[in-house]
Amino acid sequence: MDFTIRAVRPEEYEELGDLTGLTYLNDGLLLHGEDDSYLAVLRDTARRARESEVLVAVDADERLVGGVTFARGGTAWADIAVEGEAEFRMLVVGPDARGRGIGEALVRVCLDRAQALSGCARLVLSTGETMVAAHRIYERMGFVRTPERDWEPVPDHLLRTYALEF
Repeated sequence: MDFTIRAVRPEEYEELGDLTGLTYLNDGLLLHGEDDSYLAVLRDTARRARESEVLVAVDADERLVGGVTFARGGTAWADIAVEGEAEFRMLVVGPDARGRGIGEALVRVCLDRAQALSGCARLVLSTGETMVAAHRIYERMGFVRTPERDWEPVPDHLLRTYALEF
């Protein structure tokens, strides 16, 4: 691997926030583009780091190339995870770094963290319907669709859900 995964550092908050926001914008994942209120949430890495665990992938030059937010079920950053589950959100890989296994590695680290939590039986996630490349990664890793948990954070914006039991 030509990258390392570790906890985000305070001096990287702004950079990860920009990467996360721009990735969602450029990949067409925000319903209202730059006017989408979720953009501010995506960019607020400092808050995420205070209230959950934020991990980054950095290349050999310590250049930030990806990130993810990991949360225990029932906490502020868990959209769908309940007690006994963990969840990851806001998984991003910069456009120049895609195709190197960074996204899958970030998910694997989240899986390791979930398995290490006492009483945690599964890792869950929500994903947009158009995120086909991500769906392939999740399915290849053993995640299964949980359509009964699909939800709409805002009207007419369906998020698909997946879970991996261990």
